[in-house]
Amino acid sequence: MRHASVSESLSGLESLARIWRRRRLFATVFLGTIVLTIVALLVLPVRYLATASVIVAEQEPGVANASPAWAQKIGDPADLESQLLVIRSPRLMRIVMNAPGVLDAVTLECERSRMFGSGDACQRLRTDSTAFIEHVDSHLSVTSAGRSRVINISYQSAIPEVAKTLANALTTAFLEDQRTEGANSREVATTWLWQELRQLDDQLRQADDKIQKFRRTKGLMRGANAPITSERLSSIGQQLSAAEAARAEAAARLQEIKSQQARGLTDAPSVLSSRSIADLKQQLTTVSSQLASATSVLGPRHPSIMALTREQGLIQQRLADEMQNIAASAQKAYDANDNLVASLKKQMETAKAEAGSATLDEASIESMVRDTEIKRQQYSELYKKASELETERRVLQGSTRLVSLAELPNKPFFPKKLPFLAAGSTLALIFAVAAALLAERLGPAPAGAEQPAPSRAARPIDEAKTEAVRVKDEAPPPAAPVAMPVERSSLLSAMTGAPIIARLPRLREPQAASAVSSILQSHLKLPIPDVLRLAVSDDDFQWMLHNLKLGLRLGSAEGAQRIVVTSPGAGEGKTVTTLALAEHLAAFGCRVLAVECDVLNPNFEGALGIEGGVGLLGVLAGSMTARDAVVRTAVPNLDVLVAGGAGARAANMLFGKRLVDLLGNVGSYDVILIDSPMPLNAGSYLAGIDHTIVCLKGDSSLMGRAAPAIAEVRALGAGSVVIAVTMEENPRSNAYQPAFIPTEEYARAG
Repeated sequence: MRHASVSESLSGLESLARIWRRRRLFATVFLGTIVLTIVALLVLPVRYLATASVIVAEQEPGVANASPAWAQKIGDPADLESQLLVIRSPRLMRIVMNAPGVLDAVTLECERSRMFGSGDACQRLRTDSTAFIEHVDSHLSVTSAGRSRVINISYQSAIPEVAKTLANALTTAFLEDQRTEGANSREVATTWLWQELRQLDDQLRQADDKIQKFRRTKGLMRGANAPITSERLSSIGQQLSAAEAARAEAAARLQEIKSQQARGLTDAPSVLSSRSIADLKQQLTTVSSQLASATSVLGPRHPSIMALTREQGLIQQRLADEMQNIAASAQKAYDANDNLVASLKKQMETAKAEAGSATLDEASIESMVRDTEIKRQQYSELYKKASELETERRVLQGSTRLVSLAELPNKPFFPKKLPFLAAGSTLALIFAVAAALLAERLGPAPAGAEQPAPSRAARPIDEAKTEAVRVKDEAPPPAAPVAMPVERSSLLSAMTGAPIIARLPRLREPQAASAVSSILQSHLKLPIPDVLRLAVSDDDFQWMLHNLKLGLRLGSAEGAQRIVVTSPGAGEGKTVTTLALAEHLAAFGCRVLAVECDVLNPNFEGALGIEGGVGLLGVLAGSMTARDAVVRTAVPNLDVLVAGGAGARAANMLFGKRLVDLLGNVGSYDVILIDSPMPLNAGSYLAGIDHTIVCLKGDSSLMGRAAPAIAEVRALGAGSVVIAVTMEENPRSNAYQPAFIPTEEYARAG
């Protein structure tokens, strides 16, 4: 962590030093940009902005309950977007074009803004709607206010009155269009409803006339409580019952009289009920008593007895005649009731037939009445809806409400002095820094420019030793200035005790045409497959790899040479160096095996486009031997042993072993290149390895990182240690050229 902060500090100081060396160019670009900003502030035309606001999707007045469509519309962002499109639509623009004073305002604005040419183009705005729409749309801005349903309608113009006029005209036209559209839809619906109501009214009238005509035709008049046929049938039934009862009574009376008459008795109830019979029987009783009394005194031939006898016979004759009359009267009463019963029965049959026919007719009428009632209910509902729509149409104001009309703008909207100057100052600083860095990158350093010295914090040895080494290795200054002094290489080797075997240049894609794109592209990190592709076509990179091969005498010794490529941290280029060196050696005919021991961040499979299977993790687990885990690649003479996955447990198992023992039986190879990070714990991880290449990124923090990294490698048992400086910006400008040092010499230096 401490080394990273030191590196960042040194990188920042180096950038400042580059800008300081180009301070004249920096000041020129900065002041030039500021002057251009001030000139633009004075030259650019002043524009005023007038803004009017409306709010959409509100409930209409006069509507008691909001429909679900309204409830959904209020929270629907798509509805707000549709309103924004409506405001900018050509149809609404043409409506605004016909508003009073709009054409005069737009023509005045056009003539005021034209500095050259005639005013024919401005006059054409009065007749050409397309030109008018294009002109207004270029100055119009319609936006929503945050997450609300408020829409701001703004218009920019060099004339404040024109900005206010156009903003208000467009707002008024939009509100009127919304109200008109809503009223038209309701008017269409109301017209259709009134037409349907008239048709229903005619149908109801025809249905009522048809029912009444049917009643008259069928005689289906109603009585007090029911139809006449039903009441008549009931009445005849009652009369028939009464007539049958009277007939039965007359028959019983006649039978009784006849039976009594046959026996000659006069004590029948129907006879006794007669007043005449009663009087005659009383007279007969009186005469019989007188006759009995006179017989006891007078003889049968006495005139009194004979008179009483004749009177008694007359009374008895009259009694018999009276009984005969009563019997005849009973017979007549029976006959009359019998005839009445027969007549009523005939009337009953006729009434039943009429009632049955009337029932069918009544069913037909009920069906007609039911249909009429349904139409009458439909008429009532349609009439109510038509009345509501008519009311809404008369009070409708549209779903859009006016929040505020545009006021006359007093302050210019563009350009605003403070924000404009602040933006100009920022751009001036950016352009000045970019110009200084680009000049430092592309051109030589200016005469007399000071070279930055390494920071004291980045020196891991004491000051006296550093000065001694510097004096010892000091060489005459070069004739032309270079990006890095010659002493840096000698000092780095003296500090670490490890020679620099190669300086590998940074690989980049072909730069873009612009200078800014070139600076930005230099900071982009390329994927490993792209870097390997560029390494093959880069002559400087291949030359450095060739020097590294010759310096370590790779492929010339008997038996397999085991080379570990490591680095103190990520991003130092160890994986690219391993794979690029492996492909380089394979191209020269060496049989090479590349082993991936970085089980925490494996990259071989993605870089080479292969599927490595279980790989090194399988070897550590004991499921297979190292020879069986080796995979061939598309590159001739190059095999790989990939990590086979990522895991902290596997890393602990790997770092606890010796690489020589782990890779003791991998087959017959000339060179075995091992890509491995530095373990955190000390041990004999690198013991027995022929050479260890420590990759260090060639930046300003190289001096501070080199000594701790070499010490850590030697603590892991490494014997022969060399340094490969990676990602150098200008390796050709460096006075150092790697010599072909015998292996035993830099082994003794360690």
